[in-house]
Amino acid sequence: VQLQASGGGLVQPGGSMRLSCVASGFSLGIDYIGWFRRAPGREREFIAAISWSGGRTYFADSKKGRFTISRDNVKNTVYLQMNSLKPEDTGVYYCAATRPRSPDTYHYHQNYPHWGQGTLVTVSS
Repeated sequence: VQLQASGGGLVQPGGSMRLSCVASGFSLGIDYIGWFRRAPGREREFIAAISWSGGRTYFADSKKGRFTISRDNVKNTVYLQMNSLKPEDTGVYYCAATRPRSPDTYHYHQNYPHWGQGTLVTVSS
């Protein structure tokens, strides 16, 4: 599975940004795409995941409301829409792929065997 994240950049606090993850080469069983963030000096943090086939979504509790995840199966792309951005949202955002699994395990980055290269988001005035 190959994943290519893009769309990062500089945005002011309160602004919005949409990240894209283009996926290709799906191997048998790989169905979920997740977004993670690594903020400076912090561990990789789960944001959301979506089923490629059925569209089912999972969110980190702290990210519900400001972040939405969606997919476009024609474009082979998963999007992360981020609104009301805060300086603490700054970090490198990664997309990753995994198989369907128990819902309470999508939060763990160790459960994702395939990763994209990351895109940097900086929230600053």
